Amino acid sequence: MAVEKTFRKDKPRFRRTYQRRKICRFCADSSLVIDYKDPKTLRYFTTERGKIIPRRISGNCAKHQRILTVAIKRARNMALLPYTTSVIR
Repeated sequence: MAVEKTFRKDKPRFRRTYQRRKICRFCADSSLVIDYKDPKTLRYFTTERGKIIPRRISGNCAKHQRILTVAIKRARNMALLPYTTSVIR
């Protein structure tokens, strides 16, 4: 039993939305430095739960995302950034 699909010609089936490409903020502004001793900058690249934001969301290039990941892990190790949030039950 074959079912024929009919499409309305006056209404498009799908629309493509184009999003602007995110740029790496460290490549755009060379005065910004990734440093593990600066938790204020590193906190922008972590979620409220303490996870590192992936580069497809943050817009970083691969080079700076690798450096940023190491800096966040060093800051966590020195207790400048939390590993996770404290949940009280």
